[in-house]
Amino acid sequence: MSVLRGAGEGKADTLYLLWDCCCYSGGVGGKRRDRANMSQQAVNGVQCRGKVLTLDNMNPNVKRVEYAVRGPIVQRAVQIEKELKAGVKKPFTEVIKANIGDAQAMGQKPITFLRQVLALCSYPELLEDKKFPEDAKKRAQRILEACGGNSIGAYSASQGIECIRQDVARYIERRDGGIPSNPDNIYLSTGASDAIVTILKLLVCGEGCDRTGVMISIPQYPLYSAALADLGAVQINYYLDEDNCWSLDVKELRRALSAARQHCNPRVLCIINPGNPTGQVQSRQCIEDVIRFAKEEHLFLMADEVYQDNVYAEGCKFYSFKKVLFEMGPEYSSTVEMASFHSTSKCYMGECGFRGGYMEVINMDPEVKAQLTKLVSVRLCPPIPGQALLDLVVNPPQPDEPSYTTFMKERTAVLATLAEKASLTEQIFNTVPGITCNPVQGAMYTFPRITLPQSAIDKAKAGQAPDMFYCMRLLEEEGICLVPGSGFGQREGTFHFRMTILPPTEKLKVVLQKICEFHLRFTQEFS
Repeated sequence: MSVLRGAGEGKADTLYLLWDCCCYSGGVGGKRRDRANMSQQAVNGVQCRGKVLTLDNMNPNVKRVEYAVRGPIVQRAVQIEKELKAGVKKPFTEVIKANIGDAQAMGQKPITFLRQVLALCSYPELLEDKKFPEDAKKRAQRILEACGGNSIGAYSASQGIECIRQDVARYIERRDGGIPSNPDNIYLSTGASDAIVTILKLLVCGEGCDRTGVMISIPQYPLYSAALADLGAVQINYYLDEDNCWSLDVKELRRALSAARQHCNPRVLCIINPGNPTGQVQSRQCIEDVIRFAKEEHLFLMADEVYQDNVYAEGCKFYSFKKVLFEMGPEYSSTVEMASFHSTSKCYMGECGFRGGYMEVINMDPEVKAQLTKLVSVRLCPPIPGQALLDLVVNPPQPDEPSYTTFMKERTAVLATLAEKASLTEQIFNTVPGITCNPVQGAMYTFPRITLPQSAIDKAKAGQAPDMFYCMRLLEEEGICLVPGSGFGQREGTFHFRMTILPPTEKLKVVLQKICEFHLRFTQEFS
């Protein structure tokens, strides 16, 4: 190897030694050195360069990302499952993962019509099979004809398959009582999460006090805090009112906004309705108040509405933000910028693994919309099976079609069972001293408040949040995996956990009983 001489000659010698320690020889023929020779160089005091990427020099934003739903307690649950399989004796025989809204993992059966069409799309030879109903075949043929090469294995347009975006637009129009929806404003996505992060990428900019601030509810779904950490945005917390069934108060929005303007530039307001993890359903009046607030304060609205079919409580009803926005008149409908999100993972479908979803953008600047289209094109397209599934959700069997009766029976049964389990969960938890559970008005979770003895709080402070300590003990003793409230955010001095209501009814009763017994035992131990 030739080495430059002259100024900095000593550095050149060092460069030669570093290169000599690496994989290639500097001698004639450039033969590769073997591992033993390289190790000998290191022993003689010449060190190879370390890793290019280390914990010290990696993107610091990534290190700030936390996602409690799949955090340390879930990792421990996976370890315990392996221990059980290896024959390790535990006080339980299985781990019940009530930490995540994964309906089919909890035993919910897929909707027949959805899977029939997906099977036909995946293996078109089945179109000749007389076991499949004609309406399922027609849906599959239409989807396949819209795919490149008549195959769901082909890429689609980056914004999504056009006929599916048209079906989404018609679905929104039906849902919202005829308010127009433009397919050009529809973007299909890899679940709702993909679309949410994409919109946040467009919105985050600035430095220092001009850095974008994003208002999120506390408790919140950790996707939001994780995405904001990753993007280096400023998280602005506004607190839901636990004493009033986790309701949203515009006064609290104003408090949070005013405080945030001292150190960032608030530009975005995120709403989850029905709520995750808190299960509240917002009233129409509340939505109107939020829209007025967003207009007055010049904020971009993000409406996460993935649980829109999951409404259980008497007197509660889902209103889309778009419907309310347009019914408030042109003063609002022509000015407030908004993106709304939906998914195939929740509601009655529970098809989490297919990663289907969409967003609709409203009043977006045309030049920004062009940038959005460019941004989504980088990931080529959402998964085609997920797009196909979404089409069936927004264009289900109609009353005059052969699959309608079975489809409606299955859909109704899923939602009715969820409503029953929502009520059961509230009732049982509220019988236990030290557990307070608000009504589960919607979504798929309960977020009860737990009262912990001071000695338990003190013991936990040595290494973890008190409700993490509580949930970890529950996992080790009962095999039940929950997510501590600290992973979602909560008011200082309060403690909670999030639990899904998805387990089958009989198993849910067992889970609730075990949690209640554990709470009494835990409280007594530390009293």
